[in-house]
Amino acid sequence: MMRRWIYALVVMFICMDTTAQTTYCNPVNIDYGYCPIPNFTTWGKHRATADPVIVNYKGDYYLFSTNQWGYWWSPDLLNWHFVERKFLKPYHHVYDELCAPAAWVMGDTLLVFGSTYTSDFPIWMSTNPKGNEWKEAIDSLQIGGWDPAFFADDDGRLYMYNGSSNRYPLYGVEMNRSTLQPKGTRKEMYLLEPDRYGWQRFGENLDNTFLDPFIEGAWMTKHHGKYYLQYGAPGTEFSGYADGVVVGDHPLGPFTPQSDPVSYKPGGYARGAGHGATFQDNKGFWWHVSTMVIAVKNSFERRIGYWPAGFDKEDVMFCNTSFGDYPHYISRSADTTAFDNAGFTGWMLLNYNKPVTVSSVYGSYLPNNAVDESIKTYWSAATGNRGEWIQTDLGRVSRVNAVQVNYADQDAPFLGKQTDIYHQYILWFSEDGKHWKMLADKSKQRKDVPHDYIELTKPVQARYIKMENIHMSGGKFALSGLRVFGNGNGAAPDTVKDLLVLRTEKDKRSAWIKWSPVDNAYAYNIYTGTSPDKLYSCIMVHNNNDYYFKGMDKDRPYYFCIEAINENGVSARTKVIKAE
Repeated sequence: MMRRWIYALVVMFICMDTTAQTTYCNPVNIDYGYCPIPNFTTWGKHRATADPVIVNYKGDYYLFSTNQWGYWWSPDLLNWHFVERKFLKPYHHVYDELCAPAAWVMGDTLLVFGSTYTSDFPIWMSTNPKGNEWKEAIDSLQIGGWDPAFFADDDGRLYMYNGSSNRYPLYGVEMNRSTLQPKGTRKEMYLLEPDRYGWQRFGENLDNTFLDPFIEGAWMTKHHGKYYLQYGAPGTEFSGYADGVVVGDHPLGPFTPQSDPVSYKPGGYARGAGHGATFQDNKGFWWHVSTMVIAVKNSFERRIGYWPAGFDKEDVMFCNTSFGDYPHYISRSADTTAFDNAGFTGWMLLNYNKPVTVSSVYGSYLPNNAVDESIKTYWSAATGNRGEWIQTDLGRVSRVNAVQVNYADQDAPFLGKQTDIYHQYILWFSEDGKHWKMLADKSKQRKDVPHDYIELTKPVQARYIKMENIHMSGGKFALSGLRVFGNGNGAAPDTVKDLLVLRTEKDKRSAWIKWSPVDNAYAYNIYTGTSPDKLYSCIMVHNNNDYYFKGMDKDRPYYFCIEAINENGVSARTKVIKAE
């Protein structure tokens, strides 16, 4: 009996040790607050945030986003700690508590300002945000500003940008650094040009049939003496939500647009990469954080993701979202100008559309929804009770390096930020479906982990992964994704053949991309850009061999290549082809 107990402890130690975490997986695993607005939850209470800003302050990272009744800090971009705080006082008459916030560092001080169309919102300042010590820098900003951003230039001057509209442009103005009030009046910075840039068109299918596109979420970055004014478009509800950039020699322009968005993620498990911010880590590497889209319970049901970013040798700004919701190393190598220096682990998804068995099913929330690579769909058990379970079959014995557990909100009872809820569960693995060993024991944890990510310090060989529910704080046990990563112990897919891009003469913003299907592939990455050596936009397509791409600059030629993806790896990319 003693020998069996010691053996169990050894197995648990080998399989559960995740203390040396070196990787992350989007969406970011933080304790997202629930939507605080009752009339936004008629289709079900749900978590929601967006419009993130990350700033590096005194070597730590501070994350602010919409309506979270607080903020997070992290020493390493892997482990986030929530600081509970409301930035509004009873006499502030603003609809949202802290919506689309601005955050910036000026001297030795971190400052925060929230969206408002009135002057009734203070600018807050802190030299100890980790300790939640704040005071008002000014009690109100006269000009207000929705979706604000502040930029402290290295010459000592300060600028503010704002705007969120499908009729009006982004605006910019120089601010008095001492009084934090405007110097003069705001100037127009940039207005969308959807008739030229296809990706700026509104709608899931970029058809503009409902509304004109929105420009919002300004952010300014300076690099090599140039000013990169970033903006979100065309709508936060859509897979093509992205951040574009215009470039100039002065903080207030004039600016020249880059043809393609900087951060763009219209495919994969969690889509969208708009309204965000660019920052540097402690080693000088660039990152871009932005909004990911769910938009099921409500159009504003959203999450946060971040990706490696940078500037190439010609100072073109980029963000690498390829495999953008797969595991990546947090550290990168020394070349800060290389687009491919993104830290992808090479751990592949092992259970896309593979067989699933469950303890129970609630309504039409079917088991396969947990493995269909869509954050918009989910499986729900009939209850949230201890003992509900889900099991995924990888199809063959495979090497497992990591698991991501993505909870869904089914009958959640909460509104607003919750600071005392938590998830508990156990992960099991088996080679034959009969003999089980523990993979990870989260039965004692007291953390709220809506997108929990478990990186194994030592991979295991398994065909079956089983998740057993121990505790849900409210609602039913439901998952939008039980995602298993590693290697299928087989052959990588063949290279794609017969890539064809049919660009229309009638509308040069659009093209029909086709290719011969690869029998042993479950997905494809399409890479595109305006130069054959700058294919910075990536579109992941599952279980299909064509794609309608409507995101081009009508005045420029485009270049394309494609790679195939399966459980064992990635094929060689095709030769780059040109579409006039």
